[in-house]
Amino acid sequence: MDYRSICFIILLILLVVFLLKLYFSSYPRPHFSYSRLAARVGIFGALASVLYVVPVFSISLPFLPPFLSLHFDEVPVFIAAFAYGPWTGMAVLVIKTLIKLPFTSTLCVGELADFLFSAAFILPAAFIYQKKRNLKGVGIGFAVGTICQLVVSMVLNVYAMLPFYMFVMGLSYETILGMCQAVNPAITDLSWPYAFMAVLPLNLIKDAAVIVLTFLIYRSIGRLLHYEGDKKRRQSQ
Repeated sequence: MDYRSICFIILLILLVVFLLKLYFSSYPRPHFSYSRLAARVGIFGALASVLYVVPVFSISLPFLPPFLSLHFDEVPVFIAAFAYGPWTGMAVLVIKTLIKLPFTSTLCVGELADFLFSAAFILPAAFIYQKKRNLKGVGIGFAVGTICQLVVSMVLNVYAMLPFYMFVMGLSYETILGMCQAVNPAITDLSWPYAFMAVLPLNLIKDAAVIVLTFLIYRSIGRLLHYEGDKKRRQSQ
């Protein structure tokens, strides 16, 4: 593991500390439980990590470059964020990323990109749902999150991630372009043609699948996730 990977891990650990402090400040002491937070983050972090790390859950599409693939690790993160708040979701996202780092094949470049794209997708949706906890809030949250994620993923891929990827991995512009054109000749260069012909369709398909899965699963188990809170409210009445 080189110095870039070490720096990335340190930054993620600092982010975990920052998120935990935000989470702690959001709850009055009598109603806060460290063990409950750890259990929630641990359970959903483990589920997200399995979906992220295990290759069988990663799907490659024939019309996209081989280094782009679908994975559905955002579903547990979304469920945690909707059930217990945005900062819990972010803590799950950080844990999932940290667990993936020892298995990286991209010197942490891919993990950094996935972290940023997932944060842009999940945080806006979770904050909106936190303010408007009904079906309309879910719809608005998913729509805003999708738009944010698409914009962030396209802009960062063109201006940051691809150049950074070429620098870290030592691959030439021509090599990556050749990999893209081998599966989709419409990708004429690695700027906006790449963004519109590769990044956009990948994320549209992935976001649609994540939204459907999150909605169906959360609708099925949402009451179980909030069982403790419902029980306390009944006891206080």
